[in-house]
Amino acid sequence: MLALARGFLVICLTLTLAACQEDGPRASGETGGVPDPLADQRAACERSGGTFGARSGGILFTCYRPTSDANRSCSAASDCQSLCLARSRTCAPTTPFLGCHEILTENGGRATQCIN
Repeated sequence: MLALARGFLVICLTLTLAACQEDGPRASGETGGVPDPLADQRAACERSGGTFGARSGGILFTCYRPTSDANRSCSAASDCQSLCLARSRTCAPTTPFLGCHEILTENGGRATQCIN
């Protein structure tokens, strides 16, 4: 009798699990009917040559664009499209250049700038 009860239990559990399976893989990019609120921003960023990505913490997103003078030597902020990085004395490779960095100011002095 115990074997019969176990067999019945196994069949019931198997049928229950089989009923929970998905219908199949979702199409690429399909979000289950919920539109991607960032799709337009992502597309505009990528059209302009940028890379759309998460900021620190992964909650906010931004468009990272390469600078035309990336890694070029600099001695003051006016030498760069974005920031002149003090330690390497080169122009920042992207804008925005998030985080805290030691930069060279317009007159070539050192300062710490934090961009969140």
